[in-house]
Amino acid sequence: MIILPAIDLKEGRCVRLEQGLMDKDTVYNDDPAAQAHIWQEQGGELLHIVDLDGAFAGVPKNREAIKAIIEVIDIPSELGGGIRDMATIEAYLDLGIDRVILGTVAKENPALVQEACRKFAGQIVVGIDAKDGLVAVRGWADVTEKKATEMAKEMEGFGVEAIIYTDIARDGMMQGPNIAATKALAEAINIPVIASGGLSTLDDIRRLMEIESAGVTGVITGKAIYSGAIDLREAVALTKGS
Repeated sequence: MIILPAIDLKEGRCVRLEQGLMDKDTVYNDDPAAQAHIWQEQGGELLHIVDLDGAFAGVPKNREAIKAIIEVIDIPSELGGGIRDMATIEAYLDLGIDRVILGTVAKENPALVQEACRKFAGQIVVGIDAKDGLVAVRGWADVTEKKATEMAKEMEGFGVEAIIYTDIARDGMMQGPNIAATKALAEAINIPVIASGGLSTLDDIRRLMEIESAGVTGVITGKAIYSGAIDLREAVALTKGS
C-alpha cells in the first residue's frame, strides 16, 4: 500500500475542506510548491493534487500553482479538479502531471473517459465521490442516483488505471475511512482502488492494509498530516513494514 499526501488548491493556497464545503476551509500553506517539497522529503510516494476552484468552476483555475509544484518534485503526481475535456487532459500531461483524475465528467460524459483511456493508456484515473453509496458530482454539490459500485464497473470496462474512492461524509472530518464501503467497491472490480476521506490515525492505515488483498492499493491523506495527527514518515514506514 502506498501513501498519497494531498495538496488541495484554493485560490493558489493549500487548504483542506470539511465534507467538501468550500466555505469550511482551513489554509495550511500559502506556498503549494514548498508544501509539495515537504511531502516528498517526508516520504510521500505519489502526490495527489486537487484544483478545488476548478472542480466547482468546471475549468482549470490553479495552473500556475500546479506548474510550480511539478517543477520542485521528483515523485509522480496525479491531478483532479475541473478537467472536463481532452485538451485539458493533454495540457496537464504535457505540463508534467503523471496521471489525470476525471470525476464529474466521468459520470456526465463517459465517452470522454473511453477516448482518454485509448489515447493516454495508464494515465487516466477516475475519482468516485460518494454519499451513502451514491455518486456525487460538481465538487460534491450534486448527489446523483447512480451507485458507486455500478460506476466503478463501468469505468473499469473503459480501461482506467485506478479508482479513487472518497466517502464525502468522512472527508476532512478525521473520523476514519469507511472501510466497509471501500472494501465492497474494491471487491466489485479488478483494478486498484485508492481510499480517500477520513484518515486520522495510523490504526486507520492498519485497517486499510487488512483489506489490501481486496484491491485497495493506496490511501490519500490530507488533514491528518497537515494537523500532525499522523506523521507522514511513520505512515510510510508502516506500509513498508519497517
